[in-house]
Amino acid sequence: MSRNAVYSFSKPNHPSITLLAGLGVEGDVHAGETIRHQFRMTYEPDLPNLRQVHLMHEELLQELALKGFEVPAGGLGENITTHGVDLLGLPTGSLLRLGADAVVEVTGLRNPCSKINDFRTGLLGEMFALDPLSGEFTFKCGVMAVVRRTGIIRADDPVEVDLPALPHRVLERV
Repeated sequence: MSRNAVYSFSKPNHPSITLLAGLGVEGDVHAGETIRHQFRMTYEPDLPNLRQVHLMHEELLQELALKGFEVPAGGLGENITTHGVDLLGLPTGSLLRLGADAVVEVTGLRNPCSKINDFRTGLLGEMFALDPLSGEFTFKCGVMAVVRRTGIIRADDPVEVDLPALPHRVLERV
């Protein structure tokens, strides 16, 4: 569980975070009804904030460690690090029930930015995978979500996935 009240690339860990419906992570600089992404606020300030919560799968951090990149939870700016959930394989609109009360709706993929290389040289290249069949790139650095129901979440809280009705829409960058 990570949050930061000021803009910085990484977010410090906390024993718990509170998710606020329609806003995001309490006390996090990216919380708000409209865009809070520092660059996008300059040209799209009134658009809805589809990036209230950043979730990343722990398996990515483990994969990066095998390649020599030590990245702690919160290191890439994520608020929540999951384990055993195929975040990148979820369709748009999936609901994630976190802990006893909180619910977030997955809105899309995190778009990796060049600041990742400022954090660890060469790391940006690890945030993409090329599908050899389609030639399409897969973005690997987590998903973005909006908070649908308020709740406190802690490390090791369960994550339950509710898929939206068919037909499913694949995740796109937000």
